[in-house]
Amino acid sequence: MQDFDDDAFLSIGLTRPIRQLLNTLRFDDTTRLVRVTEVNRHTVRLHDGTDDYSARLLPALVHELQAAGDALAVGDWGLARQEPDGACWLTDFLARSNALSRRDADGRRHVLVSNVDTALIVMGLDDDFSPRRLERFLALADASGVQPVVVLSKADLCADVPAALARLEGRLPDRVPRLALDGRSPAAAAQALAPWLLPGRTLVLIGSSGAGKSTLANALIGQAVQDTGPTRQHDGRGRHTTTSRSLHRLCGGACLIDTPGVRALRPDADAATLAASFGDIARLSLQCRFRDCRHAGEPGCAVRAAVDGDRVDNFLKLQRELRRDALGLLDRRQQLAQWKARARASRERLRSKRGA
Repeated sequence: MQDFDDDAFLSIGLTRPIRQLLNTLRFDDTTRLVRVTEVNRHTVRLHDGTDDYSARLLPALVHELQAAGDALAVGDWGLARQEPDGACWLTDFLARSNALSRRDADGRRHVLVSNVDTALIVMGLDDDFSPRRLERFLALADASGVQPVVVLSKADLCADVPAALARLEGRLPDRVPRLALDGRSPAAAAQALAPWLLPGRTLVLIGSSGAGKSTLANALIGQAVQDTGPTRQHDGRGRHTTTSRSLHRLCGGACLIDTPGVRALRPDADAATLAASFGDIARLSLQCRFRDCRHAGEPGCAVRAAVDGDRVDNFLKLQRELRRDALGLLDRRQQLAQWKARARASRERLRSKRGA
């Protein structure tokens, strides 16, 4: 196995748990440990702690990933081989310590980033402020085992920051740190996030478009490496100025992954994760009059009596999505056929009433 420059590899996020997994890689004299910093259609950007370069995936690795229904993600670790002609190939990759994943409308899993320590959930204190969306991002982080930190950006645009923070009481668990800052100030951002910007740590910025992720990334990196753009005045939403995920090294020794904004988020979660993200609902449900209470208006529902209605509705919606994601392809098709049949029957009943 190659000799490691601890400081160099620490600067790209090589932590002790990941280092303990290195014996699973097939090292030889021609390969070198690297981290994936960007994934493009035909190439990837890699960093070996000293240099940054472009590479292609070895066909055998492509086939291995396709057979597993997987794809390379920013944050992955692997091995790169430099050919005499200058070509560089990614030949192998390391099993992930964790991964942030979401589901698409068909229930398929997509890995967003991997091997991260902290998820900075960014939301602007403007017209796009939504506790319901924060709860979804929290479920995404909890499902991966990554520590979530809520970062309320654009504090300079908010007339009453304490009131905005107060809106999150009862919506987010006490274990989740939350802070408000002006992402345009490098000093203020670095100071506020100092507990998580430790050498060797990897952080990821997640949030909707226009939340201020790229502005915060530029502040932490110390230069304008990510494009930023204006938000719409009527709802605070922004355009996708960041179009791909990318990993950057910070001056203090941490790594930061910036990601494109997402509008529709379906966390890749399970029942246990959902219960952790909505711990108050899980605890109160034990006090409901009926053991099979669905918290949908049943008498004696302890959840509806004590928890914000919007939070309960968000929990129930995530539950429905979770159950649908657990269905197989054939089951989903049968469910869709039933919904269509019910819709047709409903339309027929309406026509009959109008005709009568």
